Amino acid sequence: MVAKFIDRSSELEALQRILESPRFELAIIYGRRRVGKTRLVLQALKGKRYIYYLAVESGNLERFRRTASKLIPELRYVREDWEAYFHFLKDWVIVIDEFPNLIAEDKTVVSLFQKIVDTVLHGTKTKLLLVGSSVSMMKNAVLSYKSPLYGRRTAQLKIGPLPFTALREFFPSTSPRELVEIYGFADGIPYYLEKVETPFWEWLDRELRDPKSFLRYEGDFLLRYEFEDTGTYKRILEAIASGKTRLGEIKGFVGKSSITEYLKNLMEVELIEHVKPVTGGRRGVYRIKDNFTRFWFRYIYPYLSEIELGIYGAEDVKKSYDDYLRMTYEKIALQFIAQLIRRGELPAVKKLGPWWSKGEEIDIVGLNGRKTGIFVEVKWSSLSPRKLERIYESLVAKASHIDVDERIYVVVCRSYTGPVPPGLRVYTLQDILRGGG
Repeated sequence: MVAKFIDRSSELEALQRILESPRFELAIIYGRRRVGKTRLVLQALKGKRYIYYLAVESGNLERFRRTASKLIPELRYVREDWEAYFHFLKDWVIVIDEFPNLIAEDKTVVSLFQKIVDTVLHGTKTKLLLVGSSVSMMKNAVLSYKSPLYGRRTAQLKIGPLPFTALREFFPSTSPRELVEIYGFADGIPYYLEKVETPFWEWLDRELRDPKSFLRYEGDFLLRYEFEDTGTYKRILEAIASGKTRLGEIKGFVGKSSITEYLKNLMEVELIEHVKPVTGGRRGVYRIKDNFTRFWFRYIYPYLSEIELGIYGAEDVKKSYDDYLRMTYEKIALQFIAQLIRRGELPAVKKLGPWWSKGEEIDIVGLNGRKTGIFVEVKWSSLSPRKLERIYESLVAKASHIDVDERIYVVVCRSYTGPVPPGLRVYTLQDILRGGG
């Protein structure tokens, strides 16, 4: 697939404001690997004078000078020192990609950059963009209040996956159902979306049977970027991907009496989240945040031996994929409901998320204190009028446990044709792809 630059207008505008500022700017740009940070930055830099440097594990001072000297030959005569480089490069746009590699090479580099900002760059028109994929290191070493750079940054951008609706631009002739199937695999992560070919199932089968496919090693690669010892983290993610989402269930699967620190670290790097009922409560469940990680730990990691032997293919994934897509569709529905709220088509809420209590659960609930409640049931299926009526009745009964003055009932399903009961709103996959209209 040809590389595309899609649906990053707000991030691009933010970066362009930084680049066009008349003052010194220190922008921190971070997000998980594969999410498209570098491409976003380079897109914003088109037509501008800049130095781009991709940091590596060692030798960065010399490598940076060699890179920058291609644009400024005189820099090769400057002494090998970050402070000397920046004295020479004042008023340039300087991008240091994978800044965590500089930190790993030299722990003092953050303090050194703080000194450079304070004594060399302050008061100039220099734009310094520090980009990083190690979410934990960027948070702790660069963004944390304990960081020497704390208070020096003028902007920060966290780059996340694209929304589901962006997949239409990657796959303009693909059916709505296949878009959901692809999203269940790739999420909104450009790197994976650009690897997918359609028909999706034929492509996936080829990848599963290809000894050189990125699929075999990708999950392990992502973890090793954040953690040295990945064994327990893999078991935890495999447990959650298989449906064991409560602490006790995960402990039993992993076989460790204490996994709190591991869970904390996985949340720190934003691979998992701890979800509680929207009305509050002490106990929650753990969920994998992005679809690709969930897919890999459900359908790839447990079957690496079978994949190696060539006896595992797309048909094996297909057997349970509709069940897997139920949670995927809930994620899509949550994006859609949030969009309707932002547009004013549903009332503003202060909380939005799942609800459960005493064996009852509602997929999405939006609450504005006790004033308004939005109650949403999500079904990855095509509904008949009779099924819709039963779902509506059940939703009303479950919503009665939450005390609000105004109640709005919504069903989001794959498809529906027929009358809609008074007091209920129904949205389909086609509505989501049309933006609700």
